[in-house]
Amino acid sequence: MKNFPILFVLLFSGCFALKGKNIIFPRPTATDHMILKPTVDKPLHQLSVCLRSYTDLKREHSLFSMALQGSGKDNTFLIFPKPPNICQVHINHEAITFTVDSEVLDWKHTCVTWDSETGLVQLWINGRPYPRKGAKNRSPIGPEMCVVLGQEQDSLCGGFAAGQSFVGEIRDVHVWDHVLDPESLRRFSTGYDIVGGNIFNWISGATEIKGGVVVLENEESK
Repeated sequence: MKNFPILFVLLFSGCFALKGKNIIFPRPTATDHMILKPTVDKPLHQLSVCLRSYTDLKREHSLFSMALQGSGKDNTFLIFPKPPNICQVHINHEAITFTVDSEVLDWKHTCVTWDSETGLVQLWINGRPYPRKGAKNRSPIGPEMCVVLGQEQDSLCGGFAAGQSFVGEIRDVHVWDHVLDPESLRRFSTGYDIVGGNIFNWISGATEIKGGVVVLENEESK
């Protein structure tokens, strides 16, 4: 029975939909991660990313990592909490720091929106918006990219460090090529059924598992 989670991962590695699933990163490693495969055919000038996470980590870790090919493009779009009171969002390798409420042991809904025209970045946690901040670099993102859950990329789809890995559970990851309006962000944080991400959708998006990541049914979806 102890080998069951590993067997489960091996059987389901590759591209599969995640409707009703939790993705579990059971230990700190430099190998365990999930690759998301968004549908992007042109550079992105706006972006919204939302996900739910559950962790008791007290150190910095990556929630969502997007990298491009080339030097200095590893932190193209990165959500990087630093408990207990900091969450950094990296846009085109520029770190934007938000002071947030202390972490509590519960599921957390995180969203980040970005608009290249204004440079504005906004962080939402559990339906609550934090003050908008500006990114200096307004270059568009993509279209070729690598998107990873569970690790922070120092190179395209690689360069991982166990000390920055995520340990816990993630679900309901969605990515849009536009800035979601405040009402949609609030409704989405409460689980209200809105249209999911148009370039990556947790229900139907293509993914690939690497290492010892475990996929289990979300008990709330039963």
